[in-house]
Amino acid sequence: MGIIMIRRTIQDTIEQSLFKGKAIIIYGARQVGKTTLIRAIQQGTSVSSIYLNCDEPDIRRALTDKTSTELKMLIGNNRLVLIDEAQRVGTIGLAIKLLTDTAPDIQVIATGSSAFELSSRMEEPLTGRKREFRLYPFSLTELGQIYSPLEIGRIVERCLIFGFYPEIINAPETAATALREIAGSYLYKDILALQQIRNSEALERLVQSVALQIGNEVSYNELAQQVGVDKKTIESYLRILEQSFIIFRLGSFSRNPRNEMKKSRKIYFVDTGVRNAVINNLNPPDLRSDLGGLWENFVISERMKRNHNQRLFPNCYFWRSHQKQEIDYLEELNGELRGYEIKWHGKRFKIPAGFSAAYPDCLVSLINRENMTEFVTEQNSGKS
Repeated sequence: MGIIMIRRTIQDTIEQSLFKGKAIIIYGARQVGKTTLIRAIQQGTSVSSIYLNCDEPDIRRALTDKTSTELKMLIGNNRLVLIDEAQRVGTIGLAIKLLTDTAPDIQVIATGSSAFELSSRMEEPLTGRKREFRLYPFSLTELGQIYSPLEIGRIVERCLIFGFYPEIINAPETAATALREIAGSYLYKDILALQQIRNSEALERLVQSVALQIGNEVSYNELAQQVGVDKKTIESYLRILEQSFIIFRLGSFSRNPRNEMKKSRKIYFVDTGVRNAVINNLNPPDLRSDLGGLWENFVISERMKRNHNQRLFPNCYFWRSHQKQEIDYLEELNGELRGYEIKWHGKRFKIPAGFSAAYPDCLVSLINRENMTEFVTEQNSGKS
């Protein structure tokens, strides 16, 4: 199969934000298509442009500790400046600030594969001067450009196991090999290089431990014991993994501390294919003992992509009582709370009595294989 060209959902929003006086920063893990996206934006515009790849040593030197005059000489008469892998340049925030302030007719778009590193370099120089976007692996909504709704339903199982990285979607015949490479070298490359994490074995053990606990509450103290480092290191590593777009966390929802878990958290993977490769289990659903947690991760991750791609920013939680009653996923948006119970099989469920009593106005819905696609692709109507 040749390369499949899929227009990314956030491209329209980014293009609507061009030449509005702010730099545009696109975050995303390696291999999710950041370069393809900015090249597509470049091809779709009639203004002159220049592409600068900061993986190249000479490009890094050309952008490091330069005056506005030197930067203008570098970009010449180009009005659109694309800076790829910008986290490679230590003073990139100042460089973009100088271009934004001294050349208001120039539009800078910068990409970075580590929000942790890139944000710290841009936060102070670019305060009030940037718009930020996140690019994730493909979503089911985006795959709807090339597959019919019927076909989407058929490929869900494959996506559950192999995930949505562009290389996986474009070349399904080599998916297993490519996925193991992504989950190996690419997964840790930026983290180890940029964060100066010396204990790479501890980081890998942590990722594996988290991968084995998806769908369950996690204890930082227990993770510390399993990995062999202290709790503070666990918290630091998890923050870096989250800001490198490998995992994301859900906290527990509580307005009644006496009966509800208040400080619990769950950890999910942005891409379930990466998670499955980390534990070296690419078996189909009917051969898995972890299907419940894996499906929960898959649905919540797809909903997260949907929210980000539509520029929706609900507060997201799970709910659990001390009596171990649970709601898998909650969204709070515009003052409205909605609950969702996520099941691979099953067409009915019972809302926990403790939840109904505490939140009688909260509608709780069942999300299963039959209606999951609608849940993760629905367009916003002003409600969550």
